[in-house]
Amino acid sequence: MTLAEDTTGHAPHVTLPCPACGRWNRIAARRMTDGPKCGICAAPLNLAHPVALTDATFDRVIHETSLPILVDFYADWCGPCRMMAPAVDELARTSAGHTLVAKLDTDASQKVASRYQIRGIPTVIVFRNGREERRQSGVMPLAALREMVR
Repeated sequence: MTLAEDTTGHAPHVTLPCPACGRWNRIAARRMTDGPKCGICAAPLNLAHPVALTDATFDRVIHETSLPILVDFYADWCGPCRMMAPAVDELARTSAGHTLVAKLDTDASQKVASRYQIRGIPTVIVFRNGREERRQSGVMPLAALREMVR
């Protein structure tokens, strides 16, 4: 299997909602750095930044995206989360097309945070094929984040 196809024989892709209109979009991994736009409203889908997930969007993104997904579980008030944010942003910028980087605010999305038993933040979970593969709590440098998605 290569980056050209996933385990089902299809090209790797991400599925996510448009931040402007909320409609769902499927973007080929090879096009993630081409400035994709929503197929409905043409709003930019900036995948060089972490994608914001919520209780309403989490499951569909996790289960319908064939690339590895690194999710940063955080809260705005959390000092260690703010310390790690630049590394998460840089990972999103440098790994677009190979990994989807996402963030989930545990205060705003308590159902998902509870389901995944997030007890401390920041917590980073890597998902592959809809399943949790790796988890780490606490501030991590960029190199450690990269290692998690390898």
